[in-house]
Parts: sequence; C-alpha cells; structure tokens
Amino acid sequence: MNTELVGILEECANGSLAGTISFPEVLGKLTAIGVERYHADYSRQEITYYFEDGTSHVVAIAHPQQSIGNAFQADLVASAVKQSQGNEHTYSDFLLKTMLAGCVGYFVQISGARVIYFGRNGDNHVEHFPVISST
Repeated sequence: MNTELVGILEECANGSLAGTISFPEVLGKLTAIGVERYHADYSRQEITYYFEDGTSHVVAIAHPQQSIGNAFQADLVASAVKQSQGNEHTYSDFLLKTMLAGCVGYFVQISGARVIYFGRNGDNHVEHFPVISST
C-alpha cells in the first residue's frame, strides 16, 4: 500500500477521534481513493479499510477506556447516531455511548450507504446515509 493512501486512511481514523474531520468528509475522502467499506472493531481498537480491488489496510485507533455492555441496546445506538448527526457530541463520546449500549463495532458500507452496528450476540442496528459521489 502506498504511503499516500495510508496517510489518508490514518487521517480519517485519527481525525475522526480528534474531531478534526466529519463523517461526511471521511466518506468523501475514502470514496475518492476507492475504499468500498470499513470495519471499526472496538475490541481490537482498530479500523480495517477494504478497497474495491480486494486489498485492505488496518489502522490502530485508541478507543476510550470503557467496558462494552453485555446487552445490545439498538435504541441507545440509534440515539448516539442521532446525536452525532446533530453535532451534539464528539466521535469519542459516540464511541463511549455505543460501547455502553453493547455495540462491539460497526461496518460502514460506503457503496451501500449504510452503517451496520452490532453486538456480542449478532444483534444489529442499521442506519442509512446519503450516497456519497466520488466525483
């Protein structure tokens, strides 16, 4: 993987945590470089980016120190998403709230314009977002 692509992936991951880049900006940057989807894994504290050509790259990201709840609470995940959409909290706050709600991670399906949040036992919650154009 070339250093320019790795730099963009790290900018997206670390910028999200630092609050210097928004979710729509992340989607735009990732779409422009050919990322099809990504997986945020709370347990491993990393994000895996999957490219359209079948390659992938992992970026370590230090999540807040928080135990993940045992029971998946989709309503609390949906509430945290809504707060994010309204710029009512930071990405770090979002991580804390979804962890408490039993979320162990999520997949952002860029081409499918949806995010799938999931719990320990396979419970899930799906949120849709506007399709991002690569042009």
